Amino acid sequence: MEGSKDLDGNVVNGSGSCCDGRPPNPLAASYRQCLSDDRAAPVPRKKSLVRHPSLVKTKMSDISDDSISGVWSRVSEFLPVIRSGACADIGFRKSMEDVYVCVDDFVRDYGLTNMTDGPNAFYGVFDGHGGKHAADFACYNLLRYIIKDEDFPREIEKVVSSAFLQTDAAFAEACSSDAALDSGTTALAAIIMGRSLIVANAGDCRAVLCRGGTAIEMSRDHKPICTKEKKRIEASGGFIYDGYLNGQLSVARALGDWHMEELKSREGGPLSAEPELMSMDLTEEDEFLIMGCDGIWDVFRSQNAVDFARRRLQEHNDPVMCCKDLVDEALKRKSGDNLAAVVVCFRPDPPPNLVAPRSRVHRSFSADGLREIQSYLNSLAD
Repeated sequence: MEGSKDLDGNVVNGSGSCCDGRPPNPLAASYRQCLSDDRAAPVPRKKSLVRHPSLVKTKMSDISDDSISGVWSRVSEFLPVIRSGACADIGFRKSMEDVYVCVDDFVRDYGLTNMTDGPNAFYGVFDGHGGKHAADFACYNLLRYIIKDEDFPREIEKVVSSAFLQTDAAFAEACSSDAALDSGTTALAAIIMGRSLIVANAGDCRAVLCRGGTAIEMSRDHKPICTKEKKRIEASGGFIYDGYLNGQLSVARALGDWHMEELKSREGGPLSAEPELMSMDLTEEDEFLIMGCDGIWDVFRSQNAVDFARRRLQEHNDPVMCCKDLVDEALKRKSGDNLAAVVVCFRPDPPPNLVAPRSRVHRSFSADGLREIQSYLNSLAD
């Protein structure tokens, strides 16, 4: 089945093949259709949503014992030149539940004022389960809640966390009016403002930064069996059965799923919609960011994906083609899930070669040195 088309005729989040041309934008008509009533109207600027007491805020310092890269910031005058691409494929599934969004300049697209100069970009990958409605809802609404917050852009991390929770709460209201919408989705978002990169994740999609050829994981997969997630789940009254949250979900964080018993309520629950955030300042060494659903990471390790994407970008320097290459390779590796990938390049030129020059060690002896060695060998013979 062909994907829907935007106002320019480009395929948007196609269910059977990769998109051609520019990645979709949440302002396109196809995104506006995901909410047909007044809930889709622009929201007024308001304060950040107060978190439910049961949602445990995880500090990056608290997860250093897990497999996740640290966060650091370095003084740099570097400003990225943004180029992005995206691709999705239904894979071997019967239905398509992955959604992505690319906005290379949300200041321009949303008509914002009083924003700082430099890049202002937003990217998201949403992996739906039990249907595509939650993924579509989050794809359309998440950025809107971010830019409409009265604390944006001053307190960007607080605003992004609040936007996840507001999107989750708004979807609960939509489902209460129409049970046919019942579903859930993981959510991974990246915001670039100037040289700052902020990544927010709730679920098992993953973002990986390429810095000088080295993969830096900018998110942590939220699986129920992870030590930190297991503790949070049990503290919220949940349990892990056969690797599944309450025996029902393979992820520990997600938006939606309000219809599933004992996972969520207005007072909280073991399934959290609150994202984990990582941020850093981009430098001249940073080349590109890969964002993908778990269908990508089921068959790619983070460094393997960076190496693969880097070679492709060196060949054609096209982030759209690079995403298609990643998806095609995942299919060749027999990924059994829907596939969605976004690649964001930070420089106009392709990644440089990393072949280090071989050290040249000069080995030579003077005539006097040779005579001394010969004399020593003669003495041993005697």
